[in-house]
Amino acid sequence: MNPPVTQNVRTRPAASERPLSAAYDTALLDLDGVVYAGGEAVEHAVESLGTARDGGMRLAYVTNNALRTPEAVAEHLTRLGVPAQPEDVITSAQAVARLIAEQVPAGARVLAIGGEGLRVALRERGLVPVDSADDDPVAVVQGYGGPDMPWGRLMEAGYAVGRGVPWYASNADLTIPSGRGIAPGNGAAVEVVRIVTGRSPQIAGKPLPPMHRETILRTGAERPLVVGDRMDTDIEGAHAGGVDSLLVLTGVTTPAQLLAAEPEHRPTYVDRDLRGLLTPQAAVEPAGPADDGGFRCGGWLARVRQGALVLEGDGGDPMDGLRALCAAAWTEAGDGACAADAGKALARLGL
Repeated sequence: MNPPVTQNVRTRPAASERPLSAAYDTALLDLDGVVYAGGEAVEHAVESLGTARDGGMRLAYVTNNALRTPEAVAEHLTRLGVPAQPEDVITSAQAVARLIAEQVPAGARVLAIGGEGLRVALRERGLVPVDSADDDPVAVVQGYGGPDMPWGRLMEAGYAVGRGVPWYASNADLTIPSGRGIAPGNGAAVEVVRIVTGRSPQIAGKPLPPMHRETILRTGAERPLVVGDRMDTDIEGAHAGGVDSLLVLTGVTTPAQLLAAEPEHRPTYVDRDLRGLLTPQAAVEPAGPADDGGFRCGGWLARVRQGALVLEGDGGDPMDGLRALCAAAWTEAGDGACAADAGKALARLGL
């Protein structure tokens, strides 16, 4: 059985008779909110990834976070119990460095606003990172610089961009998950420079094509599955690239946001955490006439009634209930976003 092809307008989560780790050759895994949060492993991540890898699935780690080098990320993963090599890690710093190198002369100076991962990626492309707008850069690039990045770095970016220097950003994620909650991401810093200069950067990271191209070039994946926690980067990027996706609920996206997802943000599959790689995915089927419409998954029946999502049934796996609710909500919304109240239905699932 071949993996299902991603639809242009998905109206329900897909089914898979085989575990996803067997149906796809490569998992393109986001890191923050999927594998770890705040530096610590997400629950069930280490053992799930180990089982998937032992079963023959290749694991590639694809992150919009440009702060650290692939070597540092691989060392971190290995310490957590997920053995990884630098070549298993693809960052938005690598994607934006390639993008810049294609547009500026070899050996050009680039004002780098970010961490060591960004500077290393620029050097790999034959570019020279500099620190000041007065160093005659031919480009400016912003990447996440960590919680201790000085405000003066944004000032340097503002000076250079304000003078008309071409501007790039590794990614535009406004937020990132951390061990203490949701924190400002690189996109928030990009917005600071945008407000000051009135200009907009070229962006390389998910969900945009440069990141997808970088990932495919580096992994050679033939049947990839994107695994992420963000609909506006991971899932939208998979949708744009025509690749199937698994959304896990261990990071940014809430069940309520999932139900209200517009077509480009609807994942192929949804599961609680990375254990979803190791199991078949239950089918969501239209309910029969006796049930007056709606969708069934496992022991659950979901419908939209009088402006609200309604969940009935004898219980069972809450994820099956959520999948049924997704089908009801996405079908109701069509190519828009479902506005039906989901509060009572999600409360019944404990979500």
